[in-house]
Amino acid sequence: MAQLERFAEFTTPAHGVHGVLARMRALGADLPPRDGVAVFNRVYLSVTEEVGRRIDVGAFPDATAAATLDVRFAERYLRAVHAATTGRRTPACWRPLFQYRRHPGVRPLQFALAGINAHIGHDLALAVVDTCRTLRCEPADLEDEFDHVGDVLVSLEERIREELMPGPDLLQVADPLTHLAGSWSLERARDGAWAAARTLWALRDLPGVAEEFGERLDGAVGLVGRILLTPLPD
Repeated sequence: MAQLERFAEFTTPAHGVHGVLARMRALGADLPPRDGVAVFNRVYLSVTEEVGRRIDVGAFPDATAAATLDVRFAERYLRAVHAATTGRRTPACWRPLFQYRRHPGVRPLQFALAGINAHIGHDLALAVVDTCRTLRCEPADLEDEFDHVGDVLVSLEERIREELMPGPDLLQVADPLTHLAGSWSLERARDGAWAAARTLWALRDLPGVAEEFGERLDGAVGLVGRILLTPLPD
């Protein structure tokens, strides 16, 4: 019950980047380390900490826009976790991670990539739209902040792969993980998210069309996530 009460907080708006960080830390403390959501949460926590640090030192052209985008982005992940925890329907992009989070044949790097895929491929585009509505601006007004956040993600991707990939003495060239991990690109996903955000914004006066586009995006990202979580032999 206490865990559900804590997760219930994730459905309310967070108070700034530090509020988001507190929620992620609380979530991580409640999950077993090997749990697939816990693996992704550690990765995302490190990204959000770095974004928060850069905001604090004035590295973003518009700190308010950067913080708003960061919070709106994180809220979508936290709401998906809350939905899964309370037995509610989750976005299609997140379902593979929640379904396979305890599968013994899925490796930590796969969990991390599947979470990043869901969050970048689907949630980031919607977070841009959320931010535009909150700040009453256009996507073009957020492009610098979007690019700065993307640069943080790309800079951490290599470190994530190094930390979660087995060492060269354990990983053979023929290991399926080598090819599975190499088939997905954060940079391409980020480019796709920006294009999707601009499309959703352009469709904002056509809610039916925008909803259909969002659903198809959600389903396509979910399919990629399911492939990334293909159980592999030891």
